[in-house]
Amino acid sequence: MASRPVLTAALTALAPISWGTTYAVTTQFLPPDRPLFTGLMRALPAGLVLLALTRVLPRGAWWWKATVLGALNIGAFFPLLFLSAYRLPGGMASVVGSIGPLFVVGLSAVLLGQRPTARSVLTAAVAAFGVSLVVLKAAGALDPVGVFAALASTASMSAGTVLTKRWGRPDGVGPLALTGWQLTAGGLLMAPVAFLVEGAPPALDGRAVGGYLYLALANTAVAYWLWFRGIGRLSATQVTLLGPLSPLTAAVVGWAALGQALTPLQVAGMALAFGATVAGQVGARPPGRGARPVRHADGSLTPKGARLSAGRP
Repeated sequence: MASRPVLTAALTALAPISWGTTYAVTTQFLPPDRPLFTGLMRALPAGLVLLALTRVLPRGAWWWKATVLGALNIGAFFPLLFLSAYRLPGGMASVVGSIGPLFVVGLSAVLLGQRPTARSVLTAAVAAFGVSLVVLKAAGALDPVGVFAALASTASMSAGTVLTKRWGRPDGVGPLALTGWQLTAGGLLMAPVAFLVEGAPPALDGRAVGGYLYLALANTAVAYWLWFRGIGRLSATQVTLLGPLSPLTAAVVGWAALGQALTPLQVAGMALAFGATVAGQVGARPPGRGARPVRHADGSLTPKGARLSAGRP
């Protein structure tokens, strides 16, 4: 039984590792300067595929809950992330994004009743510092719009992670269906913005089609399924502390596939961030402990700290 949380954390870690390949795929395979269209192509096709596979639609309050989660985790997060990446220099967007665990620690205290520990705050701070050593480069004045977009994207994903943990899933609904709901809702929210800002879709060649297929299926459908599955089985802080694996993977892919050099300082930063990520999984408090009672659709309550049934995270 002790190995089950380790396996869950390892599978969940595949999500940010996959997201770390996004930059390389985008720059090498996709049309340039179409960030909103790329975000739309990541989310909506993947969501529709998962809806077709599961054939489960939200019911009752889950229509608005799925919309809220889709907006936070996908619909707002993707455009804000791309906007910050385009307007901030030298990986600053990744640095701001790496403080997400600190956001989650604070939101978990408010929404989940989980008091922050010195360990969780320290590991989150060390992870952010390690990422900054890997991706941060010398730059001039920072663009305020870019900084705001980076902070807003981080806050959006952090809030979505904590609310996903708080609301759980309806009885009989698995993480695959929940992922499909969120991706579809987020994609539908992005669609009018993408067409209004960027116009008609660009012409696509074979490389672009292959790149979009990878982003939609492996990088989004599978990765977000693993991510939301992990949220249901681990604490919100444990899950978000896996996030720094994304910029670390991007750095490794850039070195291995794109010929980008890694300095000794960057290697030291990678070691720090990876060590903090592992420390955030070891000896973590079980997700049910310290949580508020959960009210289900039938009005029943799961007591504070109790283990939930298999149908609920």
